Amino acid sequence: MTQPALAAVAPTTPPLAEAILDTLIHRIGKDAQAALPHDWLAATILTVRNDIIERWMASSKQAHAAGAKRVYYLSLEFLIGRLLRDAMANLSRTDEVREALASLGVNLADLEGEEPDAALGNGGLGRLAACFMESLASLDLPAYGYGIRYVNGMFRQRIDNGWQVELPETWLRHGNPWEFERRESNYRIGFGGEVVGDENGDIHWMPDESVEAVAVDTPVIGWRGARVNTLRLWTARARDPIRLDRFNAGDHEGALAASVRADTLVRVLYPADSTPAGQELRLRQEYFFSSASIQDIVRRHVQYFGDIRTLPDKAAIQLNDTHPAVSVAELMRILVDDHALDFDGAWEITRATFGYTNHTLLPEALESWPLPLFERLLPRHMQLVYAINAKILREARAQGQDDGAIAAISLIDEGGERRVRMANLAFAGSHSVNGVAALHTDLMKQTVFADLHRLYPDRINNKTNGITPRRWLFESNPGLTSLIREAIGDAFLDDATKLADLKPFAADAAFREKFEAVKRANKVRLSQHLREVMGVRLDPDAMFDVQVKRIHEYKRQLLNILETVALYDQIRSNPDKDWTPRVKLFAGKAASSYHNAKLIIKLANDVARRINADPAVRGLLRVAFVPNYNVSLAELIMPAADLSEQISTAGMEASGTGNMKLALNGALTIGTLDGANVEIRDHVGADDIVIFGLTAEEVAEKRAAGYNPREAIAASRELQQALSAIKGGVFSHDDPGRYAGLIDGLENSDWFLCCADFDSYAQAQRQVDARWTDRAGWNASAIRNVGGVGWFSSDRTIGEYARDIWKVM
Repeated sequence: MTQPALAAVAPTTPPLAEAILDTLIHRIGKDAQAALPHDWLAATILTVRNDIIERWMASSKQAHAAGAKRVYYLSLEFLIGRLLRDAMANLSRTDEVREALASLGVNLADLEGEEPDAALGNGGLGRLAACFMESLASLDLPAYGYGIRYVNGMFRQRIDNGWQVELPETWLRHGNPWEFERRESNYRIGFGGEVVGDENGDIHWMPDESVEAVAVDTPVIGWRGARVNTLRLWTARARDPIRLDRFNAGDHEGALAASVRADTLVRVLYPADSTPAGQELRLRQEYFFSSASIQDIVRRHVQYFGDIRTLPDKAAIQLNDTHPAVSVAELMRILVDDHALDFDGAWEITRATFGYTNHTLLPEALESWPLPLFERLLPRHMQLVYAINAKILREARAQGQDDGAIAAISLIDEGGERRVRMANLAFAGSHSVNGVAALHTDLMKQTVFADLHRLYPDRINNKTNGITPRRWLFESNPGLTSLIREAIGDAFLDDATKLADLKPFAADAAFREKFEAVKRANKVRLSQHLREVMGVRLDPDAMFDVQVKRIHEYKRQLLNILETVALYDQIRSNPDKDWTPRVKLFAGKAASSYHNAKLIIKLANDVARRINADPAVRGLLRVAFVPNYNVSLAELIMPAADLSEQISTAGMEASGTGNMKLALNGALTIGTLDGANVEIRDHVGADDIVIFGLTAEEVAEKRAAGYNPREAIAASRELQQALSAIKGGVFSHDDPGRYAGLIDGLENSDWFLCCADFDSYAQAQRQVDARWTDRAGWNASAIRNVGGVGWFSSDRTIGEYARDIWKVM
């Protein structure tokens, strides 16, 4: 019997529209007249998903038939963002879907806005992992990503009276049509207990607590549908969800304790670790997903290839930072305890299988765990860590390393509270250790891993980060993409380095005008969005000066705010000067327990409130802190930015990827010679980037010489006035002493050298003002930036990993 709604479909309705309508009726349970936007979104996703599933199965079968080596990317974060637009673009079906929905009276753009951002990450680390997964599929490389299926992610940021408020991110409230639960892929994850030996000398770990890790898979589609790989996220379940004896005895909450404990593992990304309970939860999370992932990899290998000794030939496991470093000990446990390999043989297999990517030079970010906590939760792994440590320390002694080097190399930090060093474990247990920018890699060898580098001199290598141009140009900036296609053709769509062909168009006046028109349209779009969500009015003809990233003192949002305050004073003091109109945009989240970072957010909002209400600046300066920065917001901001703030203290930013995204969308960079800024300068040219401040070497020298920030402050009248105004309560009338401690920190220590770099930064900003007045020159420089950063494609980065580390190309 024909369904009424289907009978009403016109003969000219596209087949895809009929398929969406059929899905709406039979899968969603709505007809076209009753359907709401979220119903149409679900129907569209499920219909598009059918094509993806077929390709997904074909990709898996092909890899299995070929006996292919697989890449396994372990990351605590995957900031994948919304997926419908990504899927349509990579399958070349965007126009088809748009037309099909239009024939049903539905606007695709409205549906895209209905899709929630997946709360699976926070910042650059997680977005890098997402870009890498997309590039692995685009390069037709069989791969799995492994992480945690967070129910609430890190948090949804709301700004109340200028203060960050953390709220749960409820992205799974209405389900997730992209995911598939794999009940057959579940593993027991143990904690605590004791280690015993039997009469045969075999070792057995007897955990006193365990949970089940259950796989939930999401397809990852490569460009032009080349391959569909798997993002496998783990959710946790109690082995006994309810104790009926306790429930029936009246202990209703106690009866559910195991379920609550399991659920806690997958609730929140980066739970605050400022308390012992928080530290324990973090370690439990990391072991939970690491153990499930390693068990899954070993199970798959044995199932397909039989001999566990061939694991390095068929599996390349990449550790994305130190969070999954316990995987090294977990693989050793499985090889020694479950597969009865001798220790030395297991160690060779382990080191040949793992690679480790380091993302930070900050000692506090190189995770370590109190030894009593580690041993209580993971007693067998503690034994293995000691055994591994003994092995590498013997190697170090044999090489002639002194006691200082031995102490630095050891997996156990013996200074003060004894702690297990996860970065050293990852380094020792991997055949490759890579940095993520040329400067970062050099500094790794000289600083945090200097002694390990002397012990294993061939292990450290560089793989400069990259971004996927599909997400960060084609999808987020369709206007610019169309303009580029008109100018140089379509080759850049498949090879981002072909963007270099755009550089000569910087000299074409007509092209520059079109380029500027695209940029202004993007600024209008962002301005309209911010007016709707924040009530702030922005002038799209002003320079959009953007600093969007995680809030951290080393990233120096505070330096930007200080210069903003100084500029505010100058505009008021010199009203007759021809000032460049600016819109200062900040966005980013502060870790919930990071007091100073949260105070910097409050300061940015206080400064914005004061400046935006002052008629004396005549609209020449506007400031806005945009709440809840995520992938979707970045897709609006990046195409609208004119100036990209990359101002971290030199030597402290590993790479950065926001710098790449902004340059790709035609923003000029103002920055220090830190992270990938160095390589961006090399690729776009020194004339098309604004560099200021101390170099990494000069930072180290200044600190070693006993840097006194009061000398820098005394030498800078503008800095003195800005610090005095903030400390004196000019921007905090309700609490004049609010920022006294923050400013005291700058005056007395200034570890991140905001004061030392202030004058250089302020001068660079005035150079930016002068360049902005020459619109032809500015646009030419912006075009050369777009043409110069094709090398920073994640396809290039993954190609280097694949050839040099994983040996899969």
